[in-house]
Amino acid sequence: MSRARLVITAVVVEKRPVAEVVAAYGMSRSRVYELLARYRAEGEAAFEPKSRRPHTSPSATPATTVETILRLRKQLSESGLDAGAETIGWHLRHRHDTVVSRATINRVLVRHAAVTPDPSKRPRSSYIRFEASMPNETWQSDFTHYPLTDTVAFPKGVEIITWLDDHSRYLLHVSAHPRITGPIVVATFTDTAAVHGYPASTLTDNGMVYTTRFSNGLATGRHSRNGFETLLRDLDIVQKNSRPNHPTTCGKVERVQQTLKKWLRAQPDQPATVADLQSLLDGFVRTYNDHRPHRSLPNRATPATVYTGRPKAVPSPERTTENHHRVRADKVDGSGCVTLRVNGRLHHIGIGRPHARTHVLLLVEDLAVRIIDAATGELLRDLVIDPTRDYQGTGRPPGPAPKTTTAEPTT
Repeated sequence: MSRARLVITAVVVEKRPVAEVVAAYGMSRSRVYELLARYRAEGEAAFEPKSRRPHTSPSATPATTVETILRLRKQLSESGLDAGAETIGWHLRHRHDTVVSRATINRVLVRHAAVTPDPSKRPRSSYIRFEASMPNETWQSDFTHYPLTDTVAFPKGVEIITWLDDHSRYLLHVSAHPRITGPIVVATFTDTAAVHGYPASTLTDNGMVYTTRFSNGLATGRHSRNGFETLLRDLDIVQKNSRPNHPTTCGKVERVQQTLKKWLRAQPDQPATVADLQSLLDGFVRTYNDHRPHRSLPNRATPATVYTGRPKAVPSPERTTENHHRVRADKVDGSGCVTLRVNGRLHHIGIGRPHARTHVLLLVEDLAVRIIDAATGELLRDLVIDPTRDYQGTGRPPGPAPKTTTAEPTT
């Protein structure tokens, strides 16, 4: 029995004097009268402890921010786009000028029942992650099925082929066809390369349109290359294929297709023809490449920012995977510099105080260095290291930039 109940029982039921109850239970007189007043006002509820929650919470998330988080969650979900805490945080930071931590956003979503916990999911830390170090170093490709509303002309739906840059997740090509065949794979690959250049390698599954090495001819010694394999060999492009029953090897393009089909299903007007579907696919590619933040890219950059911000890999006649470039992530220090070790010596590269604390990427080839903003892809510095000097200055005079003055008009 709680002490509050004992005190109230002693005074109200047993009719004992307040002074005696105070001495017996070691409670102040004001506290006893407070309990009695609460009992007369609330009845049995007076026996339960009151909440210690403060009346005001100055550090609580503002109601307007909570409303924006829930609105973004609803809009992104209804549009068929990813609507997790990290994606919502990117939209708040870049489009609403509001910075909220991922944990806070997640708590808001849980508190308002906007997410469904799924503890059965495999943790992300259990996957072995790999990524090409340069754009066009590896292209992934796969195709998937999608139904059309015109079930008379397309009773089995159509197929969508995707070409994806492994490094930047940039969608190079997405197109719909009644059926994906070997010539279509060759044609879409050639058309894509005409725009973006040929890659150093490709990564696909073992579908017959990509490779015939698992066909019956392989077992009898009569295996021959298909059109796609022959094209890659003629262009000195390395062909890589996942092992059978290991779809996670091509997980990037598989994940893109999942996002694509989720987005397509969310559209109010479902396509009836291949042309209608292609129009939707073109809109998705623009959204995915240029406007949608990507959780797997540095600073949640867009795929277009990462793909266009670095030099492209090219096919190698030696068929080697050796990479002669260095790519290093860094952060500009408070004085506006980054450091780079060349031939065992540390060099300080000036960028400028306005870029202090900016996350950058250093693209190094021998002594040539390009420094770009990791979030926007902006080129901040392009230089050739002078091995004889520690500090690689910007060429601008020291001190703050001179202020421009306007001459007084003469009369």
